[in-house]
Amino acid sequence: MEFFLLGFGDLHGLKYFCFTLFLLLYLMALTVNLLVIILVVVTEALHCPMYFFLSQLSSSEILFTTNIVPNLLRLVLFGGGNVSVSGCRVQFFVLCVPTVTQCILLAAMSFDRHAAISNPLHYTSIVTFKVQLHVVIFCWSSSFMMSLLVFTFFSQLQFCRSNIINHFYCDISPVMELSCSDTSTLELVTSLASTLVIVSPCFFIIGTYISIIVTITRIPSKCGRQKAFSTCSSHLAVVCMYYGTLISIYIYPPGNHSVNANKFLSLLYTFVTPLFNPIIYCLRNQDIRSTMRKYINIWGNRIEYLECHRK
Repeated sequence: MEFFLLGFGDLHGLKYFCFTLFLLLYLMALTVNLLVIILVVVTEALHCPMYFFLSQLSSSEILFTTNIVPNLLRLVLFGGGNVSVSGCRVQFFVLCVPTVTQCILLAAMSFDRHAAISNPLHYTSIVTFKVQLHVVIFCWSSSFMMSLLVFTFFSQLQFCRSNIINHFYCDISPVMELSCSDTSTLELVTSLASTLVIVSPCFFIIGTYISIIVTITRIPSKCGRQKAFSTCSSHLAVVCMYYGTLISIYIYPPGNHSVNANKFLSLLYTFVTPLFNPIIYCLRNQDIRSTMRKYINIWGNRIEYLECHRK
C-alpha cells in the first residue's frame, strides 16, 4: 500500500544545510519563472511568439518543480518518507506532463527562430497568434495524452517485493524494479514514448539549427550574422542544458552510471534547469532586460515619492 522513498538517506549534520539550499533554489526557480510569466503578460512589447512560448516553458517548469521539491524537502528533514502507491502514481503522471510539454515547446521555439531568421519579412504572417495558440494547445494536450498512455500501463503494475525506492521521487525505472508484474509492455510503451517525445523533437531541433546556420552564413555583413545568431543563442543554450540532463537520465543506459549519479543528474534536472532557463533568456535578451529595468525604475520612483510624501 506504501512505498518508502530513501531520498538521500541520513544526512546527519548536513540535512539542515541541504534543506536550506534546496528551499532557496526552489524559491529562486519559482520566482524567476513567475517573473517571466508576469512580464510577458503585462508588457505589450513582449507580446510576440518567442516570449509567449517562453512563458509556457516557465509554466511547465513551475509545475515540474512544485511536483517534486516540497516532498523532497520532507525527505531531507526526516531521512526518507512514505508515499502511498496511488500518490506515487499521481506524482509520476504530473512529472510526465511538463517533461513532454517542454520537449515539444523547445522544438516549437526552434521553428519560431527558424521562421524569424529565414523569413523575416513574412515572419508575422507565418507565426500568427492563432498559430501560437494552436501550437501551445497541441503541446499541452499531446503531453497529457502521451503521459496518460504511459500512466495507464504504469498503474497496472502489481508490487510484492521490497517497498523501498532508492530515489527522491517516483520515477519509472526504480518503481518498475519493485514490480512483480510483467513489465515488458510498459518498457515497450515507454521506449516508444521516449523516442517520440524526446528523440524526435531533438532531431527536429538539430535539423532546424542546421538550416538556421546555413541561412546565417549567407548573410553578407558580419554585424547581421552576429545579430541573427544572438536571436537564437539563448534558445540553443537552453536546449543543450535541458536535453543534456534529460538524455543522461532517460536515454543513457541506466547500468552505465550508479544510483547516486542518477540522483545527482535528477537534482540538476529538478533545480538547475528550471532556475537557469529563464535566467539565460533574461540575461541574454535585451527586450526582457530593458523591461525589467523599466519596472524597477517605476517602483524605485514610486518608493521615493512615498518616502518624500511621508516626510
